[in-house]
Amino acid sequence: MNAAEIDMGEGSAGFVLGSGEVAVLLIHGLTGTPTELRRVAMGLAKAGCTVYVPTLAGHCGNNADLQATGWRDWYESARNTFVGVRRKHKHVFVGGLSMGAVLSMYLAAEHPGQIEGLLLYSTTLRYDGWNMPWVAKLSSLVMSIPYGVHLCRFNEKSPFGIKDERLRAIVERQMKAGESSNAGLLTMSGVSVRELHRLVAAVKKRMPQITTQALVLHSREDDITSVWNADYVERKLGGPVVKVLLDDCYHMITVDLQYRRVVELSADFIQHRFMQQGYAPQPIRQDYRQLA
Repeated sequence: MNAAEIDMGEGSAGFVLGSGEVAVLLIHGLTGTPTELRRVAMGLAKAGCTVYVPTLAGHCGNNADLQATGWRDWYESARNTFVGVRRKHKHVFVGGLSMGAVLSMYLAAEHPGQIEGLLLYSTTLRYDGWNMPWVAKLSSLVMSIPYGVHLCRFNEKSPFGIKDERLRAIVERQMKAGESSNAGLLTMSGVSVRELHRLVAAVKKRMPQITTQALVLHSREDDITSVWNADYVERKLGGPVVKVLLDDCYHMITVDLQYRRVVELSADFIQHRFMQQGYAPQPIRQDYRQLA
């Protein structure tokens, strides 16, 4: 099986980088796009991995496209890619940003023993960051009242999860221009938020049974999801957890000011996992700290 035979999701936004023996499947966030993972994918590919970043169902289009799908559709997109990657590679790591991190945990729950490690970036179990509106912070409660799903529609607003002012300006311009395949959607509907809550509920139930070792990276200044989310994952996952809190960045740690640190920590984690097992697949480059 070659990379062209692996399901990379809808449209042409998904991509594959690298040609190494070790595979990394990275999953983007809700209303997001594979582009938000490109910098980290490039760094891990240079470190010697083959990195797969698919497009989830309903994404990279408009809100109608997204609302026509649910969390099981998003999971199925990730699972389809994983199945193809697993056939091609003996060693597979899975990770993601925001909701992508939650989907990664569900994949680990559904495929015990088949994932070498989890890379959980800015895990989103609840929207409780310092820049979130009250309706987002109380979305679980709002969803429980009649028609509450229609009250939770809200627009992304500055700083859009990005502390880097130059990059933030570019992303804001793309979002407002409707370039969803590059920057994601500007608006998140209550329907999509409800589906995220359902996914989170399903994952929380299974977290104690997930024994896959995990790297949990989160910003201390996360504007969308507070450090509580990382702490919860650390407490509840059934396997070993390495948690690192980052400074000088917001929610989008895979593109923000500390993305090089994200690459370094991820490559370190991958290398350490194989050292624990007494072997190191080749090629895993030893100078990856200089490659990000």
